Amino acid sequence: MRFLMLPAVVCLCAALPEASRAAALDDVFARIDKAAATFRGFKADIRKVSHLDAINEDTVDSGAITVRRAKPQELSVLVDFKEPDAKKVLLSGKRLEIYYPKINSVDEYDLTKEYRLAAQQFLLLGFGSNSTELKSAYTVTLEGPATVAGQKTTLIALAPKDKDLAKHYPKFELWISDETGIAVQQKVYSTGGDYDIATYTNMKLMNVPESDVKLQVPKDAVRKYPGRDK
Repeated sequence: MRFLMLPAVVCLCAALPEASRAAALDDVFARIDKAAATFRGFKADIRKVSHLDAINEDTVDSGAITVRRAKPQELSVLVDFKEPDAKKVLLSGKRLEIYYPKINSVDEYDLTKEYRLAAQQFLLLGFGSNSTELKSAYTVTLEGPATVAGQKTTLIALAPKDKDLAKHYPKFELWISDETGIAVQQKVYSTGGDYDIATYTNMKLMNVPESDVKLQVPKDAVRKYPGRDK
């Protein structure tokens, strides 16, 4: 009887870690859903690291970020980079605008075309999306506990289900705050070994007014439309 029961016991023991991981992932989803139900926006400091694998070089930008969600699918993100080179980036609706104060120029991109998928995924990742939306677009796996800027988080990995997106961005990672259920760090992997990491600190969840996510530029700023004629 002992020998007959042994395979069943071994299988049960092997299944326990997987069951535990599934339960832990469900806990993360529960925190995400709780945060999504009341999320209206936040303000925070941002540090963005862009890694180029071919030359093993990092570019670091820092500044402030403001996020506003007026409706579930209506998100505006304004990033004001201060160092090393000042620039302002506004992602809102179907447009991406980047203002370069040194040359007083604005580059405007149409997000309904070639940048649509990347923009949609950026807006989906950790900014008020619920677990159903994440699981619909990604295969989500649990990586485990991690500390980001002194804050306890749980790291989850996301593999895009959209084949076109996966060709360019095969993997995403989110560090979900154990306290707030909001992503305090995001990592986007590009094909070829490049990646971007954005870390958010001093985050203040709030109902952000529309005026705080407007791109304020001089009237004489030159506006350009890269890629519009493609």
